[in-house]
Amino acid sequence: MIHVRQLIKRFGPKIVLNKMAFDVSQGEFVALIGPNGAGKTTFLRILSSLAKPSIGEVNVAGFHLPGQAASVRQRLGVVSHMPLLYGDLTASENLLFYGRMYDVADLTHRVQEVLQLVGLLHRSGDLVRTFSRGMQQRLAIGRAILHNPDVLLLDEPHTGLDQDACDMLDGVLRDVAVSGRTVVMTSHDFVRAQNLASRFDVLSRGRIVASIPANKLSPDGLQAFYRESLEQA
Repeated sequence: MIHVRQLIKRFGPKIVLNKMAFDVSQGEFVALIGPNGAGKTTFLRILSSLAKPSIGEVNVAGFHLPGQAASVRQRLGVVSHMPLLYGDLTASENLLFYGRMYDVADLTHRVQEVLQLVGLLHRSGDLVRTFSRGMQQRLAIGRAILHNPDVLLLDEPHTGLDQDACDMLDGVLRDVAVSGRTVVMTSHDFVRAQNLASRFDVLSRGRIVASIPANKLSPDGLQAFYRESLEQA
């Protein structure tokens, strides 16, 4: 589903991603972990076609980036550090707008379903600019799953959410994983990541330095694996 080889991303003289290789099969849920500045957000921006690679091969859902970005976007749901919502539209209007772009069937019903799922049905007619940061994050998650994408890319999705909202998100992600969709998520919340992901990749100094399936970890072993991976990198 995702295939990356020899990926390099430069910002001027600085190399952020350095000959990175990465593969994800359909139905895998990969948690991408690493220190600040390792390149996690940059990598997700490249996968989501919001940034272009300097050099390298990037394929998502059978399409090449950046050349086939429009086809990739049709198959993606993205939650980034920016909610990508329109403040002067209501919650329902935002989802209706995005749903029309993705040609979502039975759109009115689907919008109501998603708003219920993310706990915002009671605020469906309110302008998004009146929402708290956590509520905007909830709606951004709804926007990302609205069209049932093949691939879901999540950059620190729990940021700004309260406990109830984090639990809601975890439930949504478990449903997505059970449905066979592919998920790549960056996270600093190791407890929640270990309860969700089927694989953990450590990104350091612009490349994957270690990878382990979830079934090879002890219940509290992710932190130790992460530290050992960085020490040996």
